Amino acid sequence: MEATQRMACNADIINPLFSMGMQVSCVLVLSHFFHLILKPFGQPGPIAQILAGLVLGPSALSNIRAVKNSFQSSTEDYYQILGLFSRIFYMFLIGLQMDLPYATRNTQKAAAVALGGAATCFAFSAAVSVVLFKELDIQGNGFLFDLSLMVLTANAASPVVLRLAVDYKLSTSDVGRLAVCSSLVNDIGCAFLLCIVSIFSGHKSKIGERVGNGFSCLLLLVAVVLLNRHLSQWLNKRNRHLKHLRNTEFFCVLSLIIATAMFVEWSGYSSIIACFLMGMMFPREGKTARTLLHKLSYSIHTFVLPVYFGYIGFQADLKRFGNLSDGLIVLSVVLLSVGGKITGTLAACRRLNIPMMEGVVLAFLMNVKGNVDLVLINSVSDSIKWTTRANEVFIITMVINTVIVGPVVAFILSREAKYFGYCQVPLEKLEVEEERELRILACVHGPRHLPTMARIIQSSNGRKNTTVSPFLMHLIELPDKNRSNLMYNQLQDDELSDDDDDDYGGNDVVEINDTVDAFFSETGIMTRQLKVVSPFATMYEEVCNGAEDLRVSVVLLPFHKHQRIDGKMESGKEGVRITNQKVLRHATCTVGILVDRGFWVVGGAPQVGFEVPQHVAILFFAGADDREALAYGRTMGMHAHVNLTVIRFLPESSKDHDAGMSIAAYKEEVLMSIPCRENEDEEDNTFLANFYNRYVTSGQVGYVEKYVDNGEQTVNALKEMGDMYSLFIVGKGGRGQCPITTGMSDWEECPELGTVGDLLASQDFDGSVLVIQQHRNQNMELMDD
Repeated sequence: MEATQRMACNADIINPLFSMGMQVSCVLVLSHFFHLILKPFGQPGPIAQILAGLVLGPSALSNIRAVKNSFQSSTEDYYQILGLFSRIFYMFLIGLQMDLPYATRNTQKAAAVALGGAATCFAFSAAVSVVLFKELDIQGNGFLFDLSLMVLTANAASPVVLRLAVDYKLSTSDVGRLAVCSSLVNDIGCAFLLCIVSIFSGHKSKIGERVGNGFSCLLLLVAVVLLNRHLSQWLNKRNRHLKHLRNTEFFCVLSLIIATAMFVEWSGYSSIIACFLMGMMFPREGKTARTLLHKLSYSIHTFVLPVYFGYIGFQADLKRFGNLSDGLIVLSVVLLSVGGKITGTLAACRRLNIPMMEGVVLAFLMNVKGNVDLVLINSVSDSIKWTTRANEVFIITMVINTVIVGPVVAFILSREAKYFGYCQVPLEKLEVEEERELRILACVHGPRHLPTMARIIQSSNGRKNTTVSPFLMHLIELPDKNRSNLMYNQLQDDELSDDDDDDYGGNDVVEINDTVDAFFSETGIMTRQLKVVSPFATMYEEVCNGAEDLRVSVVLLPFHKHQRIDGKMESGKEGVRITNQKVLRHATCTVGILVDRGFWVVGGAPQVGFEVPQHVAILFFAGADDREALAYGRTMGMHAHVNLTVIRFLPESSKDHDAGMSIAAYKEEVLMSIPCRENEDEEDNTFLANFYNRYVTSGQVGYVEKYVDNGEQTVNALKEMGDMYSLFIVGKGGRGQCPITTGMSDWEECPELGTVGDLLASQDFDGSVLVIQQHRNQNMELMDD
């Protein structure tokens, strides 16, 4: 706030502002240059941006007189103000983007990791603080210096950790998300200690005044959080036909956030915690939150963060290493921070049974420095009476701690690429008792298939130890641009359309957003939305790359045919079908194709609520795909409003030879044995036996056996149950030469659905169909690319 007052009172604000504009431009240019050079070596963007600041700062180019004169020292106040607004916007954005379900489930684990690293750093800092206090000629309060040194060594800058996790493609992995949550816990704790330092750093007579200001800030924060909820609901109801808020409405919401943060800063406290809490408590549904995410993300990641990280490097003067004593102090503080983080984090990871390799990556990611350190150095240096030498030493240690993380983590990730890479385990291989997260990527080309997709996602959230994390990818065709030799004034109105990607999708985007918001209001399941604009020829790449980046377990795709009002199936665009076929071939996870006839009561209207029980059937023949379908279906069977029935098809000849299921009770255990047959896969027997013993014998899932001789009898059996279930789940194929489906492929129309799925998609059946394919290592030969 002092920098703001000095800037406002400055008579000549043009020259410093022009100088800062030159510096910002140079930082952006140099950061992009360094990023192009360092990216092949696995270095993330923040490292390149800090190096750009080092090159422009007193460590390099600012030693030249012409550069030093053009980069005036009076721009320091402008940089502090820019850093303040950067923290306000970015901490609010971090809170708005925070994965609350994951953070809620892993609060204790994140707190343990943060506390483990911070505790050892506190202990190491307390051991050497007396020596540093004398060596740096600190004249102020020794206790406040000790507390400040502990914060400087123990802090983990959550904005930097988040950017590193994104650049290293760890933001969706368990280790990356745990690092982000732990850094947030650490950041908030250190910011709280910073508030304590601020309270006791001034004159003793003003301590009561600062405490009162703190309570005022707390009351204001609570009031703003409540106001944001009502304001967001009111704005969401205005102009329902618009995808985003108007600019005036957006700036009104943003001004409220800025005003609250500035009041906290004016009261003598850091606004880091307040901005984060305002973002975390902001309503996630509706176009208000969607607009804030859309407008803030691009500007912050493109302009604000490069300048912010560049300013960190710009403040460091590496010439201090020329002095032996200063170099030893910098080295000792860096070793204290790194050693404390590694020791404490690895101890916490050992306690939490986290693998050693993940613990090492966590330790180094938790060692980056940033916002709290800058605030501490800039705000309390006067009250503690730090010398210029102490300031420069601690800024250098902050920069070095952050810079060394990039090469170390990049080396570990490149060496252990297979360990940290995306490796999806089939659903049938997952242990039932394990607490796990089911990440689903639902793809839609429009709002038509979204209601059924949403109901399937909701019904997949039936198990207590399984959390569903859905992602919605809106696939939009990018039409080929036809070249024209006409002049601008000769073009037709429809040829003058805007090329902005945000305009693609038309009114479908509004309908999809409304459906997603209604789904969240009804179920409480937060769906993260993505939009892909691509020609059909390369759309499958976007889907597959998105599945890998998000580390999803299942990809759901809509069938290229849709049901008309009269109940008949009508073909859509051929590009949709080709995209489905290519995703089936190239996806590295389980893929499901949905034939949508409405996941409701058969014959009912789509307005029927999901509280009406739905009858779902899993058809089991043989093979890996059927096992995967059964594994996915067991998550739906635990839902309170889903009646799940497993229907197994067996040869008629096996009925006389007792090749079905014989159940015998031994003491208190219910066992099921399936006699082996020559043509039956032992893996099918084992998996189905475990499923039967766990779910069927307990009455949670129904079980039926159908005995048939050939494909014709199988078709007749399927037609008999065609109107009994609102959803059929079946594997795509992988059954080999199955005698009970022989001949069914003679009239197969859509090979991507498999033999049974293609039959269920015909007009003889009324229920929706979900065809599941398990990921295979070898490529599937559906079609040539």
